[in-house]
Amino acid sequence: MAQVTRVTDHGGGVWSIPVPIPDNPLGHTLVHLLDTDRGPVLIDTGWDDPTAWDTLTAGLAACGASVADVHGVLVTHHHPDHHGLSGQVREVSGAWIAMHTADAQVVRRTREAEPSRWLDYLEEKLGAAGAPEEHLAPLRATRASGRTRLPGQRAALPDREIVPGELLDLAGRRLRAIWTPGHTPGHVCLHLEEAHPKAGEGLSGHGRLFSGDHLLPEITPHIGLYEDPDDMTVTDPLGDYLDSLERVAALAPAEVLPAHQYAFTDAPARVRALLDHHEERLAGLLALLTTPLTPWRLAEAMEWNRPWEQIPFGSRNIAVSEAEAHLRRLVKLGRAEAVPGSDPVMYRAI
Repeated sequence: MAQVTRVTDHGGGVWSIPVPIPDNPLGHTLVHLLDTDRGPVLIDTGWDDPTAWDTLTAGLAACGASVADVHGVLVTHHHPDHHGLSGQVREVSGAWIAMHTADAQVVRRTREAEPSRWLDYLEEKLGAAGAPEEHLAPLRATRASGRTRLPGQRAALPDREIVPGELLDLAGRRLRAIWTPGHTPGHVCLHLEEAHPKAGEGLSGHGRLFSGDHLLPEITPHIGLYEDPDDMTVTDPLGDYLDSLERVAALAPAEVLPAHQYAFTDAPARVRALLDHHEERLAGLLALLTTPLTPWRLAEAMEWNRPWEQIPFGSRNIAVSEAEAHLRRLVKLGRAEAVPGSDPVMYRAI
């Protein structure tokens, strides 16, 4: 069984368990356990992987609980490092699973999707963004092989809806859902509206915030386009994210308990740093767009954590999606526009 060495007791019936993510530089997801009068509730569950499962079960034991004791699972968002083990927890314990309706729709769509439909959509999107032929060829080859399986097709459908602004039905606790779209359309933070157990030690602020991926101490979460082949709505994920950051800052929690890295204080300061980061990035992209560029070419020119030549195939798709999300924001702000008649489409600064 996996050894858990860093289960943390945050006080007041809150623990965190670092559940590993296989082959991922993030290392682990911090699964939080919240004690309630009806039994423990998990906030996220970790990746669907045998080692992750062993770590989660050992972590629960270190917290004085077991998977069979779990009363419910609150999912901050649908990504597999957060929602992956939810179904297995439910099978063992009979626990309910709750998620915001927008992310529940993503789970349902992914489970029902015909892989070839998604490959066609991805090829079309990347082609329109200016991806070169050598990047599109592997998609066509996968499509032709017929041996495709989409990630997320085993993800559990939730039993309950997390309704923004409402207190969750947790006996003996005051936990309120805060809708924070951007990283995903249905991402939620969960505000524990109870006095911090260290409030008497000079820790100022209002309760604690389980922030999922929305607010992390050092990492800027990925903000890409919300993908749905059958929905032509023009969304603005970066605008959603920036607005959501403002809402979280206004809560002024005493402490933030994120799903990655470590717990931290002074959420408003972290929000200001993220707002400044995105404003600087948008300004940098505008400077690049003095020469018209496709989203692919813009992604190539953007700064990432490694040179473009070293970014693998799947991560390049994510990078282009992030470039397009920033372009959407610039267009909505009236600071950039699509060049009429360009194919693939190019954008330029106004």
